[in-house]
Amino acid sequence: MNYTSEEANILVQALPYIQKYYGKIMVIKYGGNAMIDDTLKESVIRDVVLMHYVGMKPILIHGGGPEISAVMKKLGKEPEFVNGRRVTDAETMEIVEMVLAGKTNKGIVSIINNLGGKAVGLSGKDANLIVAEKEENEVDLGFVGQVAKINPGILTDLLEHGYIPVVSSVAIGPSGESFNVNADHIAGEIAAEVSATKLIMMTDVPGIYGNFEDKSTFISELKIADAKKMIQNKQIGKGMIPKVEACMTALAGAVERTHIIDGTMPHSLLMEIFTDTGIGTMIVP
Repeated sequence: MNYTSEEANILVQALPYIQKYYGKIMVIKYGGNAMIDDTLKESVIRDVVLMHYVGMKPILIHGGGPEISAVMKKLGKEPEFVNGRRVTDAETMEIVEMVLAGKTNKGIVSIINNLGGKAVGLSGKDANLIVAEKEENEVDLGFVGQVAKINPGILTDLLEHGYIPVVSSVAIGPSGESFNVNADHIAGEIAAEVSATKLIMMTDVPGIYGNFEDKSTFISELKIADAKKMIQNKQIGKGMIPKVEACMTALAGAVERTHIIDGTMPHSLLMEIFTDTGIGTMIVP
């Protein structure tokens, strides 16, 4: 293979970032189309394995809404949503746990291991990693929870022994029951608790816009105060709100940098970490 000088420059540009982030914890929220499209999935996971091999400590957090809905329909159960939130009765919670902590989680773990990494799949129930309480809403959503506490010991132990933790968004309640918790919020809470250097939220759009219909209004850096105003003014849509909230939680927990990037762009993760300009929207204090 004949390498070009441009490719060599890319490698040289990456060196200071490899040095800067060596040994640092990176929390990545993985979701959207990058989880559904097999080519994108392998691309993202290959990037995570590369991060691991150059000395970073990635933690991968995932949800899996489309996969849950697909399995529910196969089982003859129609998904129900209220204001974008899944109504999760006891039967639905069983399906959520089966899909997230089972098929989806173990599928990601398998790909990481096949690519030469060492991954361990976890749910929030393992070692009481994610303790949740029932989320109170105007409408009873069933077993939908919010994070009450993160017990990060199992994550730090795995990282110290060279493993990549892969965490699904199933949490444990005070009586041992399972809760379906928003994976974005979990990512923000875990990033804060493990003092991550970066939190990277992967989604299906390039980042945040002042007006989504006008692509010239793209925002590369956004302060928390301005983000709150945009939420109040409904400039930030419902799907983006929990991602922004996760960034706020992480920053409040002393995470250095938070980013919202387009997971459908091949190698967006590497471009964010290893280049001078980065991509996406960075949310800052």
